[in-house]
Amino acid sequence: MSVMVPSRTPALITPGQQALDSALHQLGQAAEELGLDDGLRTMLATPRRSLTVSVPVRREDGSLDVVQGFRVQHNVSRGPAKGGIRFHPSTDIHEVTALAMWMTWKCALVGIPYGGAKGGVSVDPTVLSTRELERLTRRYVNEILPLIGPEKDIPAPDVGTDEQTMAWIMDTYSVNAGYSVPGVVTGKPMTLGGSLGRTGATSRGVQIATLTALGRSPEGVTVAVQGFGKVGALAAQYLADAGARVVAVSDVGGAVHNSSGLDVADLRAWVTETGSVAGYRHADALAHDELLELDVDVLVPAALEGAITASNAPRVRARLIVEGANGPTTPEADEILAAQGTTIVPDILANAGGVIVSYLEWVQNMQAYSWSASEVEVRLRDLMEGAFSEVKSVAAARGLTLRQAAHVIGVGRVAEAHQMRGLYP
Repeated sequence: MSVMVPSRTPALITPGQQALDSALHQLGQAAEELGLDDGLRTMLATPRRSLTVSVPVRREDGSLDVVQGFRVQHNVSRGPAKGGIRFHPSTDIHEVTALAMWMTWKCALVGIPYGGAKGGVSVDPTVLSTRELERLTRRYVNEILPLIGPEKDIPAPDVGTDEQTMAWIMDTYSVNAGYSVPGVVTGKPMTLGGSLGRTGATSRGVQIATLTALGRSPEGVTVAVQGFGKVGALAAQYLADAGARVVAVSDVGGAVHNSSGLDVADLRAWVTETGSVAGYRHADALAHDELLELDVDVLVPAALEGAITASNAPRVRARLIVEGANGPTTPEADEILAAQGTTIVPDILANAGGVIVSYLEWVQNMQAYSWSASEVEVRLRDLMEGAFSEVKSVAAARGLTLRQAAHVIGVGRVAEAHQMRGLYP
């Protein structure tokens, strides 16, 4: 029996439901390849804990808003739960569940002793003042407090959150505990126990995955990056620094293109000044959809889920796609791209740099110790390259795509942990 994906009327499918359907489809493929029994498949498809909370927020004008918050612990068989917290208006329980599931496989794939979790609040952080964001964060943390802790569930930044958010979370948890607990979150400011190399870790992992997949010098390789945010902007910078030619980028405000190559550092400064890549003076404007269909060597989707679908996949011309975002390619698009001969480095491998360095930060916190930036980067590179080599080997041996091979490894390790631990009572 395969993992069941609920049937839904297409017009009623939200982005979160689409992400969860994709995650369950990928689990089903891996379970079939591994020959897992029905009971184990059901356990792996079902979150261990799911919490939905109401978060009241006092606005600056004195009014009161109530928004929905979530925390899902998908699996804790291999260690404490680990996963980011995102603030985004479209966040729902389905999206958070999918992201928690992907985090489970990601941690298992790269060999770190965590299970998968994710959190989110359905809110647009850009319309909130700093004080409103702080009140929102602290109240949300207070609601999920029973679930989190350095040995239970360790949050981290994600879309719409940053190191300041993590500082507020750490302080709220520590005040309740009665003493400072830096290990409750990762992605913190350095002054509160953060790790060198954490800020750009996901982007550095995308660069490592891209260069490893290319298998040759990046000099002259053309790259388009969809999503010039905290992951995409630094990924573009790191790829440009390595010698690649970044020719197009996009964000929510627009997209720009320069066939001779963008000055990524100058473009990042422009975004800091104006808030968007739109209107950048050294490039031509481009439609969002056109970026995905450019004739480039490498496409890096680094925005939100479901960017590459069955409708636009036939027009994607990049021969290598490296997924900086979680779930940017739907299962239907996967099949089309595989038939076209496109290589996809899947999200649970390509963007694993963030959780790897989060793990390293947590280890440092638990030991009250710190490593140098070079030591952190060596550990990150070793784990990324080792995981890539294993995925490539399994794909070749079993005749699978890199995504299928990555899930076979990740799901297989979690299934083995379930079987070794047994069922209580």
